[in-house]
Amino acid sequence: MARAEVAHASARSDSIKGLAQSIAKPAYRRLLTAEPALRRAVPALIIAFLFTIAIGAFVQVLDHRRNALTEATKDIETIAEVLAQRLERPLKGDRANVWRRVQTELDMARTPRTTASGRQILVTNPDGMIIAAAPNVAGLTGRRLSDVLGDNPLTILGADAGVMDITLANGSRALAAIRTMDEPLGQLAIYQRRADALASWRSDTALTVTLSATTGFVLLILGFAFHWQATRAREADMIYDTVRSRIDTALNRGRCGLWDWDLARGRIFWSHSMFAILGLEARDELMTFGEINKYVHPDDIDLYSLATQVADSRLNAIDHEFRMLHANGRWVWLRVRCEVVRQRGEPGLHLIGIAVDVTEQRTLVERTTAADMRLRDAIETIPEAFVLWDSDNRLVLCNSNFQELHKLPDDLVTPGATYESVLAAGRENLQLGNVSMVGPDLPGARSFEAQLDDGHWLFSERRTKDGGYVSVGTNITRLKQQERKLKSSETRLLATIEDLRQSKQQLQELAEKYAAEKTRAEEANQAKSKFLANMSHELRTPLNAIIGFSEIMEKGMFGKLGVDKYHEYCRDIHRSGQYLLDVINDVLDMSKIEAGRMKLEPEHVVLDDILSDSLRVVATRAEEKGLTLSSRISPSLSVYADRRALKQIALNLLSNAVKFTGSGGRVAVRGRRAGGCVSIAISDTGIGIAKDALQRLGRPFEQVESQLTKVHHGSGLGLAIAKSLVALHGGKMHIRSTPGRGTTVIVRLPIKGTIAQESDDAQQMLPL
Repeated sequence: MARAEVAHASARSDSIKGLAQSIAKPAYRRLLTAEPALRRAVPALIIAFLFTIAIGAFVQVLDHRRNALTEATKDIETIAEVLAQRLERPLKGDRANVWRRVQTELDMARTPRTTASGRQILVTNPDGMIIAAAPNVAGLTGRRLSDVLGDNPLTILGADAGVMDITLANGSRALAAIRTMDEPLGQLAIYQRRADALASWRSDTALTVTLSATTGFVLLILGFAFHWQATRAREADMIYDTVRSRIDTALNRGRCGLWDWDLARGRIFWSHSMFAILGLEARDELMTFGEINKYVHPDDIDLYSLATQVADSRLNAIDHEFRMLHANGRWVWLRVRCEVVRQRGEPGLHLIGIAVDVTEQRTLVERTTAADMRLRDAIETIPEAFVLWDSDNRLVLCNSNFQELHKLPDDLVTPGATYESVLAAGRENLQLGNVSMVGPDLPGARSFEAQLDDGHWLFSERRTKDGGYVSVGTNITRLKQQERKLKSSETRLLATIEDLRQSKQQLQELAEKYAAEKTRAEEANQAKSKFLANMSHELRTPLNAIIGFSEIMEKGMFGKLGVDKYHEYCRDIHRSGQYLLDVINDVLDMSKIEAGRMKLEPEHVVLDDILSDSLRVVATRAEEKGLTLSSRISPSLSVYADRRALKQIALNLLSNAVKFTGSGGRVAVRGRRAGGCVSIAISDTGIGIAKDALQRLGRPFEQVESQLTKVHHGSGLGLAIAKSLVALHGGKMHIRSTPGRGTTVIVRLPIKGTIAQESDDAQQMLPL
């Protein structure tokens, strides 16, 4: 129980227990195994024994009582028979003489046993009056027998009743027997109170109870003594387990393992913490020498030689570091400290000690050494002269630059050299001139510049935390030269800054003039847009009349004109007016877009319907030029866009394709979904566009052909309007063209009205 209470103290609290079991003898181990059962059995046995004693005493008391009553009954029965026979002998004389002689006979017949223990003998006459008594107690003679014995059937039954347990007249219980006598006598009565009959029994009972109580008290004392001893043993076990757990915790936390090497038997005990250090499964059995030796690195220690030296008394203690193999294959460094011990009762020697895991310390030492080497290499590679002194003004380390600066021999710059010796040698070879203090005056630190033979140097000295100080000397000759150059450059720079300040004022004036001119240009552009919008409205009214009247005249709705030439003129007037109206509409749309007054009404539009309608519009002009129109668009392809704007985009692009494609050429329309966008490609086999002209296309009133060389009519607004409408939808338009081979215009519109990223597929030209 005690061990269970402290089992949590250490995860491996059985290490020392295993050592104790290895030392203990077999009898002790058997006792240790049986001890818990004995602790529970002994109190139970004591209680059972006490209970047995009590039951036995009780049974013995009852048996003694029964025997006392039986013996009293037999005595009364015997006395009654003997006295009855003696008193029935022939008595002569009158009745009064006989009665007096009866008393004499009783006195003669009475013995100590007859009237012992309070027995009373009574003799009555035939009338029931007591005429004799033994012992003759005053007041009994002359009384009636019933007044003494009480009313009970014994006086009637007589000898047939034997000895009966009756209640006397005074209320006490008694054993009594009656015999009927011949005349002139009546009855012979013998009685004895139960209390008197049980007097000896009470004495025996008191003795029995006393002996039983004494025995029980002694057993209780023994039981309490055993309990106190068991309690002390449990406390000792608890203290032992606590100490053991603390030692195990210290071993585990301290990365220490306990060793006990029995040199005579060749057996070695390891604590659980030792197994944990090597990553092995812990066990309490003793290990053999061979098992241990296979884990030891052969280059570090020879256990056979070590055992021989200990056995020959050449070694009394061991303090050695060596490696042992870990379960994962790596080597663990251990520092073993052991001492030779001779235990009492054992002939052989024991090598007892601990093994400490020093792998981290070894690793730290190696890292420290490597870091020290790197630090020395770093100090050696710096261009400054570096020196470090300890608190006793002794040299710790310096680099070759310090040695060369002071021209010191190698034997003088060894660690431990005094500051005075190094300083004395340095003064002989180094002369300081023009020394000046620089920097802030801080406690324990100073910086100064000095002019040496090979240039200008800056020395910085500072105290370290351990009381030493470090000094660094830097050759600042080049820095001084640069400083002089910088001062000269600073003078020139100040002059340049003054020139720039004056130029800045001029630039500010130019910027103000530019802003004013920009404002006037924007106002002029807005005025132009308003003028174009107003002029477009003013021109559309008469043009509608011209177109309407020319169409009436061409169709002869009110009669024939008479001459066919007039019909030709009417057609020219109608075509010219329609062309001029288209130009004005384009100008009006462009002005709305530039003025930001073009409003879109987006809806879900089936792309095939829009493109089919647009193809039908340009189909007449295409037939006149002998062009082939083709379309390949998915019927379910739709886009969220303004129907009128989308149709205008398609018409403008198709019109340009038909316009600039020669007779016998082809115009193809393709539409497909690319990611979250819809791609529309309109390709033709027309004249194509030069590469340098592609950048200008899409601007208002921009045309590839000049006014002197162009052969195709147009205002140059169709492509610009289409590009602007595409941009209003969040899309983009790309033009790919090769002179003499044709042009492809690709329009990308987001399906849900959101701007989408371009993909490589959309950048490629769709095939005809």
